[in-house]
Order: sequence, then C-alpha cells, then structure tokens
Amino acid sequence: MPRYKTVEQIQKLMSNLERVRNIGIIAHVDHGKTTTSDLLLAAAGIISVKVAGEALALDYLDVEQKRGVTVKSANISLYHEMGGKGYVINLIDTPGHVDFSGKVTRSLRVLDGAIVVVDAVEGVMTQTETVLRQALEERVRPLLYINKVDRLIKELKLSPQEIQKRFITIIKEVNSLIKEYAEPEFRDKWLLDPAKGQVAFGSARDKIGLTVPYAKRKGITIMDMMNAYAKGKQAVEELQKAIPLHEALLEMVINHVPNPKEAQKYRIPKIWKGDINSELGQAMMNADPNGPTVFLVSDMRIDPHAGMVATGRVFSGTLRPGQELWLVMARTKQRALQVSLYMGPIREQVNAVLAGNIGAVLGLDKARAGETAVEVAFKDQAAPFEKLHYVSEPVVTMAIEPKRMQDLTKLIDALRKMSIEDPNLVVKINEETGEYLISGMGPLHLEIVLTLLKENYGLEVETSPPIVVYRETVRAASRVLEGKSPNKHNKLYISVEPLNNETIQLIQQGVISEDMDARERAKILRDKAGWDYDEARRIWAIDENFNIFVDRTVGVQHLREVKDTIIQGFRLAMAEGPLAKEPVRGVKVILHDAIVHEDPAHRGPAQLFPAVRNPIYAGMLMARPTLLEPIQKLDIKAPMETMSAVISVITRKRGKVLDVIQLSPTQVRIIAEIPVAESMNLANELRSATAGRAFWGTEFSRWAPVPDSLLMDIVKKIRQRKGLKPEPPKPEDFISPY
Repeated sequence: MPRYKTVEQIQKLMSNLERVRNIGIIAHVDHGKTTTSDLLLAAAGIISVKVAGEALALDYLDVEQKRGVTVKSANISLYHEMGGKGYVINLIDTPGHVDFSGKVTRSLRVLDGAIVVVDAVEGVMTQTETVLRQALEERVRPLLYINKVDRLIKELKLSPQEIQKRFITIIKEVNSLIKEYAEPEFRDKWLLDPAKGQVAFGSARDKIGLTVPYAKRKGITIMDMMNAYAKGKQAVEELQKAIPLHEALLEMVINHVPNPKEAQKYRIPKIWKGDINSELGQAMMNADPNGPTVFLVSDMRIDPHAGMVATGRVFSGTLRPGQELWLVMARTKQRALQVSLYMGPIREQVNAVLAGNIGAVLGLDKARAGETAVEVAFKDQAAPFEKLHYVSEPVVTMAIEPKRMQDLTKLIDALRKMSIEDPNLVVKINEETGEYLISGMGPLHLEIVLTLLKENYGLEVETSPPIVVYRETVRAASRVLEGKSPNKHNKLYISVEPLNNETIQLIQQGVISEDMDARERAKILRDKAGWDYDEARRIWAIDENFNIFVDRTVGVQHLREVKDTIIQGFRLAMAEGPLAKEPVRGVKVILHDAIVHEDPAHRGPAQLFPAVRNPIYAGMLMARPTLLEPIQKLDIKAPMETMSAVISVITRKRGKVLDVIQLSPTQVRIIAEIPVAESMNLANELRSATAGRAFWGTEFSRWAPVPDSLLMDIVKKIRQRKGLKPEPPKPEDFISPY
C-alpha cells in the first residue's frame, strides 16, 4: 500500500477519468459512516492507522467531535492503488441524522456512487431508507457495507448460519428498496449481488472487512472472523493485516462505481435542465476536460481567513484560477481567485480541477448551494441544474436574541453567514415583534446552530423554547369575491380552492415548475392531476409552498401591464395566511375578472397589493380554513415485552401505529406516525418505557390537518405568541359585502 501521495500526483491522475471515482458514504445516524471514512483516510496515509476509527477526522468541527454526530458534509480526495494502477477517489462523508438530510441531498448531486453503511444489529432503519431513496432519485449507484459485524459475534453470540441469515435479511431489505425507488432502467442493473462483490461485511472499529470475491482470494471465512474474536485482541489485530477493511471497500468502489465519463452520460439528462444536444450539453455528457467549463456548487462554506469557499463538481471543461464564470441563478459574473482540492478540513491549492472531479473555489461570493457557474462565453447556452428536492422542510422555529444588545449586528451577520452555509436553516426577522426567528429541520438542527454561534462567533444568545411551524390551508372552494384597491379605481374578482394532492406531489417532485413551458406543464397537469388543459395553460405563478395562481380572465385591458404586481401580491398573501399568519400551503387562487385603471399612477403596488390580498384572505376564511401540522414517521425496534409500553407512549402523543412487524421471537419493529408538536420529549419517554432497550429513527412524513377539536386553541396560542388579537379575523374584515 503506498503512503500518502502528494497533491501533484493526484492531479496527474485526475485527467485520466477512467481512474476517477466520486463516492459518498451515506447511512442512518450512528451506523459508522465517519469511522469507515477514517479507515479510508488512514489507507491513503492522511491520518495514522492507530487512531483511525477514533480520530473521526472528517468530523472536523468541535461540535461534531463532542457529540459524535456528523453535521456537515466533509470532502477529501484519496489515492488508492489496485492491480498496479493508481486511482483517485473523491470521497464525501455525509451526516446521518434526519435534521441534516439537506446536506446529504446536496452532496449526492455531485456523486456517482454511494456506500450505504448499515449496522448489522440495527439493520435497515428509517434514515437508511431516506438516504437510499435520495441517492436513487439522483441516479447515484448504491453499494452496501454491513458494519459492526463484531456485535453479532460478541454481543448477540450468533452462529455462522445465523450471521449469514442476518446478512441475507439486510441485503434483501436494501434490494427491495432499490426495486421500489430506482428508475426502471436501473432497477435490475443496480440490485446488489454479494457474489459479485457489491456487498462488503466487516467492522470499521476493528478495521477488518471483506467481500465474497475478496474473501475467496484471501482464503478467509466468517468462521475465521468468529475464531479471531473468540481468541481476543491479538488475533483480531492479525486479521487486520490479512483483510484490511479499506482494501475490500475501495476494491468494491473501483469495480462497481461508474467513472465520471460513464456516469455523466445517464446523470446529466436527469439533473440538468438545458439542451443536451448543445455544445455545453455534449461536453457535460462526455465529461470533456477541453469543453466549456461548467461547475456545479454543492456547498458554500465560510473560511474565517479566506472568505466564501464554493465546493462542487466540474461537469465539463477545466476550472482554473483567474477564470471568469457566469453564475446562472445570481445572473452575474465572478472571477475564480483560487482553486483547490479538499483534504478533510484542509484545502490544498492546485492550478486546475478537471471535468469529472470535485474541487473548491474562492471568489464566487454570490454563489449559493445549487448554483451553476459556466464559462462566460457560453452563458447563452447555460441552464441551471435541476432544483434540489429536500426530503424534509424546516418545521421547528425558535426566537433568539443576543444576551448583550451590542452584539446585535454581530448576530445578524453570523446568521446571514450560517444561512448561506446551510440553506435548510431559515432566518427571519419579525418586523412587528422585532424577534429574530430561526427555523430548522428539528430540535437538534437548532441546537447545533446555537452551539456554532457560540463556538465560531463567540455569541451568547437567549432563546425561546422550540416552536413547531404550521401551514394554513382550505378544505373547500370559496365564492368569487371582489377586491378593491384603496383608491377604488381597480377591482379584482378572486376565488380560492384547495389544490389536489396529485398537483402538490408534482410540484414537490419538481415534475412541474413555474418556469416550465406552459403547454408542457398543462399536458402533465391534465394527464396526472385531472386539470382542465385550458385552465392549466393559464397558470401565472407557483410559489415555494405549493400554491398556484391561475388567470381565468378574458380580454381585460391593461392586465398584462400589472401581471407582475398581482403575482407579487399573491406571493405576499401566501407568505402569511389570515388565520394565524403562518405560511399558506396547497391553495389554488383564481382570478376571474378585473378592472384595471388605465393610468399607471393609479395602479401601483400600494393599490394592487390590498386588492389581491383582501379577497384571498376573505375567501380562505370562508372556505373551511384549517392548520396543517408536520407529522413525523417513527421506526422503532424494541424487545417484544416492551411493545405495549411503546404503543401507549405513541397513542398518548396523538400518534398512530401504522404497522407492527415481528423481527424475531424477542424483537418487534413498530412503524408509527406522530405530530412533531408532540415529539419534543419523545426520546426520554421511549427510553423510560423500554428501560433504554429500544432504538428508533425519525423522518419527516407529511403535513396533516390539525384535529378540529384542537384547531381554535392552537390558532389562539400562535396569535398570542405573535402579539396578535387571540380571535382570528372574519371575512368582513377584508371585504365589504356587496
């Protein structure tokens, strides 16, 4: 095994795309991703073999080391030799906790393969399913590594036959998920076959591992592993020399993860919106290092010394310092000042990063995660990459303020920087109450944000208890209502109705979007969501909370001139609904008719915004308004005798048991749903109900209407918290009867 190669040697290899692999390590929280990454770093000579598995080198934030949980994605370029040939492996270690699943989504966009790590004892958990689904949606080839085999031998004392049975169960579960979520063309091709070496087994902590072909070559079996554990530490150390885990894993990656040239042929048509037959499209399809430069930003970080660092993948061309790039979404030019490769927390400066590789750039300060940067000469052919679809939404909010008022500007600056680094963190300033609100994926997400504020920015803050974010919607259609501008010169006739679930799903999955061709979008809505084709063609706007604005007017004068103002008024109304000033979700707003004043001076935003907002609000209040609350899916594995105690905890918290599966005579798996509002103390209650013997995973499931018996009580509480009158408004407050 060679020692760590210099950056120059890695760079030389990067031009030979057959020898490049872009992989991620994905898994449920605590299944051993970062420990596994450690071993791969040790194999490349970046960290000492002695500390591998304990150093957690890619958990380079203080908070990650202390909590033993990965909260950021970490990149590294490794060198590995196999069969006398050198390979470059660009590796990303991703978080496993559901609160940081946004980081996984962003990382997968720049990867071609992923090692799914599964704990041999816990098996496939909720988050395993989530990350695997995310990978398959991005056309990332999954491979499986079953970790913590030592626990089956030492803790559960299973026989070789029982261990084999356990492996088969896990492989079957992962394969059934691949069958369920992979696209038809990859479904059979990507099923995992242990005989072909697509599944590895081992213990990252003990640094041992094998695949079936590797084991045959080395003449080692599971029985040898069991004997080594029975004999003690020295025998296990001997085994480390015979079957080092990194060799089995990297051999599996090199043999089964496609190189960038192969992968980009089938990935680009899925993830890029532009014309595949253009020069730019063809250069990306072929990962051409001599083509026009295209760089996709997957992550933004703030380096205290260097400023903004954009991390991402070069899909075509060669990225060099001094190059001028056009940022497609920011619509601006910026110059790449410095180009580098990642070695965990350290960036090594290089003179170029070639197509098919992952690198970092200084100078793209206006870029954000998901940005597409292209060579300026090709900006007319440039199209953004497909929007990232996150599996969860920020559903927990907290008000924060600095302990010392003189730190206020420092806090605003810190929050701005953190929301750039983490697009799943939403920062809002409530202008009426002067509160600074931060919204995250869950309580842990917000806890980490507070820790980073203290450690990285030296800010002491005071916080409110976490608050669950609701959404407002309607359950019926309203009649057509007249909205007048304050000067009475403009009148808009508007009604509201609920959107069907099929439409919401199409928006959520990115199948339809606001900037699509209207005819193409109308066809999809007609065929898949039951829309009338003519109405679907007249969609003006689709907002981020899945609301749609439709224009059904005929021959209204001056309407086109005020279209943008009306759309802006619609977006403002959807940002805060009438019931509790929470965001609106799943509502269709229809403009039936309008009278627009001919003089532009009489039809500005100050006149048109109220004319749009008032009939929408009155319509919503007439159309059986309700609140939607976020629901969490729970996947609990517990001893059989604690089943009734677990179910009683779930039902006490307004939860619903969806399925109970008997895993073995002594263990049961309970799939349930529970409102996020009821889950704040869930961990403690489950621990005490099962004497700490249950383990579980959670993931965001869906939005569901609040029970009618609780609705007005929750509305009152939210309104009081926001400093509003406890009673919600009436339709007459927004429109005068006519």
